[in-house]
Amino acid sequence: MTATAAADDTAGLPAYPGKRTGRCPFDPPTAYTGWRQGEGLQRVRTSHGKAAWVATRFDDAKVVLSDARFSADVRRFPQLTVSVQSAQGPQPFPRTDDPEHARIRRQFTGEFTVKRMEALRPAVRELIDGILDEMIGREERPVDLIQHFALPVPSLVISLLLGVPYEDHAFFQEHSAVLTRSFATREEKTAASGALNDYMLKLAHRKQREPGDDLVSRVLGVGELSPEEVAVNGKVLLLAGHETTANMIGLSVTALLENPEQAARIRNSDDPRLTAGAIDELLRYLSIPQDLIHRVATEDLTLGGQHVSAGDLVTVSLPAANRDDRFADADVLDLDRRLPPGGHLAFGHGIHQCLGQSLARVELQEALTLLLRRLPGLLLAVPMAEVKFRHEMAAFGVHELPVTW
Repeated sequence: MTATAAADDTAGLPAYPGKRTGRCPFDPPTAYTGWRQGEGLQRVRTSHGKAAWVATRFDDAKVVLSDARFSADVRRFPQLTVSVQSAQGPQPFPRTDDPEHARIRRQFTGEFTVKRMEALRPAVRELIDGILDEMIGREERPVDLIQHFALPVPSLVISLLLGVPYEDHAFFQEHSAVLTRSFATREEKTAASGALNDYMLKLAHRKQREPGDDLVSRVLGVGELSPEEVAVNGKVLLLAGHETTANMIGLSVTALLENPEQAARIRNSDDPRLTAGAIDELLRYLSIPQDLIHRVATEDLTLGGQHVSAGDLVTVSLPAANRDDRFADADVLDLDRRLPPGGHLAFGHGIHQCLGQSLARVELQEALTLLLRRLPGLLLAVPMAEVKFRHEMAAFGVHELPVTW
């Protein structure tokens, strides 16, 4: 393919994201391997019904994620916004370009430094221990690990960080699930987004009147952002805190139960460097974002030998890029792996790299270590073939995970 197809011409294009139906449930769709090894980018039909280029090679993905000629501003491609209103109002910083992006993001950066997240680690560990106490104390078996562990952990942590009452977590889980479901209707997404926007705006106004020791209060107190800007960006942080980390915990446990010798590496080690490296390998191997990263080309250019026209939508397949040949035996989960320079792309790359990655690492390290040590006999309660994977969601994971011990 050497010419850019019309933006609305999707006839005959493969659907993206594809379903993971290969030899292993943790592997990306088998088609991605062919795309990565082929010439240039791959033209696909997105879940939004639009034609797009997808970057599947590691190097190409890094360019799309970091080159200023690829815009993250969804107002350049309004078909991808949830509603006309969301395109016209304040935008979350991950969906803007500099200088607007930098102006907003820097107000939140100090809240997610490595130093601050490490200081939070004891509180995270205590929360996780409490969640495990409650789960272990349940009389019935099996237990759904997603409902009773993977979701409560990040929900409690992000609620604590933002100053959101934890009793509202079910509300956020319900609406965030709609927003990350690839094939939810525009109407469903608009309603869910509106409900979350309304909640966060009310919270921001309340924190402005009655500030507390939380992120929303501190950012409002600086005075650089309006309550509306804090609300829309707080919603993004809350969604990310609920969805991505919960899916990563659930999927990591699933993978480790299928690879008990790898699980033992985490369970039996007191070396924090080994645990940190193991989490990075799980992030690379699983790469849960399936349909979350979109850019628009701002000018004609060539990428990977492929001509891309100004205005073309370009998406990045992190699952494919993180299985690139730059990683030896890329389809093997190896918790002792030494990643090559540049690491993986699970948290993105460039100015839009995930703001909360230090928090996510702390949560994953503590959650998996405590779970495996306190429940050394943890087992899947159903055959792997019966585990329901989240193929239809923008973030890959499992819907439920029955376990016993």
